[in-house]
Amino acid sequence: KPHRLPSTMSETVYKFPLELVYSDLWGPSPEPSSNNFSYYITFIDAYSKFRWNYLLVVTCKWVFHIKENADGTLNKYKARLVAKGFHQVPRSDFNETLSPVIKLVTIRLILTLALTNHWVLDQLDVNNVFLKGLLDEIVYMQQPPGSETADSSLVCKLNKAIYDLKQAPRQWFDKLKATLLQLSFVSSRCNPSLFAYHMLTAIVYILMYVDDIINTGSSNILVQQLSKQLDSIFSLKQSGALDYFLGIGVRPMVNGSLVLTQTKYIRDLLHKTIVFEANSISSPMVSNCKLSKVGTDILSDATFYRSVVGSSNLELSNMQLITRPEISFAVNKVCRFMDQPLELHWMVVKHILQHLKGTLFHGLHPQPAVSSQPLSLQALRC
Repeated sequence: KPHRLPSTMSETVYKFPLELVYSDLWGPSPEPSSNNFSYYITFIDAYSKFRWNYLLVVTCKWVFHIKENADGTLNKYKARLVAKGFHQVPRSDFNETLSPVIKLVTIRLILTLALTNHWVLDQLDVNNVFLKGLLDEIVYMQQPPGSETADSSLVCKLNKAIYDLKQAPRQWFDKLKATLLQLSFVSSRCNPSLFAYHMLTAIVYILMYVDDIINTGSSNILVQQLSKQLDSIFSLKQSGALDYFLGIGVRPMVNGSLVLTQTKYIRDLLHKTIVFEANSISSPMVSNCKLSKVGTDILSDATFYRSVVGSSNLELSNMQLITRPEISFAVNKVCRFMDQPLELHWMVVKHILQHLKGTLFHGLHPQPAVSSQPLSLQALRC
């Protein structure tokens, strides 16, 4: 039976077998995904009926997702079982939920440090990252769709985290941090997602953002040894030299510098705002335009305006901080009118997007720091 590809690369969820959009394309995806989950799902018998009748049980669903490469091409199809975390009860099903992430200024600092000292920048990716954390709380979940037992009243007890549990990011961070500390790494006080390892005169830095890890240091042998140790514990996916991190393309140059771009990020934003077919503009800001909160031409969809400018997805606001500082003035201007944007404000936003279209491959060009003193970053154990 022929199946056509979906028109948009959005997540697709099914509830019944006849609704399997990716049935032939994905193959029997629930089966291998279920095997990945089997090592931490336990069916509870005596307590199940009581949980269903008197207490809240977290429900779940299958989610199909298409993973893309840095250039927007297809990487692979993914299927995962996710919990409906919005059913969880605070202080009963979860406590801590926030997971520290690496700061942009720290990423730029480590990149500059690596460039100046001619260190190799490696990228590591953790397989099934949210399945690694151990749960501190007792969480019960319904049986996965398609894998139900004969007794529908049974529930599952989760011993490890799964995707979309409230505490899953925090549990993964705690697990990785404990492992790195056991390997004699030191965690930064100002940025807990930065770890440093000292051995005599050699030093290794690890930057973590959920499942993406940058690994660099003064000793290539030591960097590889630590990567192998982490691989034996977490089953890392060795990505090789750093080329794509947090939506940022990293391109090394012949002179030892780097070029940081967000080409795919900009393309997605242009398609989202339907500006891709518009003409490109050289300047990021409209000239001779006075912006004001007073006006009658109120924009019909203020939520969409906020999502593009920066309130929801940190689209333009995020870009100006990472690779496109030339749009900072214009973005800061349009950010002032989040509450009640006018049509004029949206026209300025589209002007910024048209500028980004014309400078699609532009980016930040960090180079080795020129210093008479060796540039270094010290980590002290207290």
